[in-house]
Amino acid sequence: MSEGARQGAAHADGLGDQVEGYLLWQATIAVAEERAQAFVEPMEWLTTSQRADVEQRYVADSLHHAQRDLERVAARCRSLRGEYERRYRELRLRCVGWAVGFSACLASVTAATLSLIR
Repeated sequence: MSEGARQGAAHADGLGDQVEGYLLWQATIAVAEERAQAFVEPMEWLTTSQRADVEQRYVADSLHHAQRDLERVAARCRSLRGEYERRYRELRLRCVGWAVGFSACLASVTAATLSLIR
């Protein structure tokens, strides 16, 4: 794959992530608004403006907590990714080491066998 194609694919992946994040956040807003309406529904004594104010505060609080939760999850994902990449490098080095060691042993056994045959 050429460098330009790789960059284009990375840009498309990034754009896809942005669209997915936007849609997730819009769904979170919709849920917060529905929950706010359900919260104030039994409060019949509130005036229309009070009801709107309570709903607005409920939505703002819900979105604040949702943002903190998403940031915490994203930080954990980055942490896990770094940990997995480190472990993968270690395992890859270990596998290469075993393969080189096995190849060296096989070469020495083959050389010894050939020297005995002659």
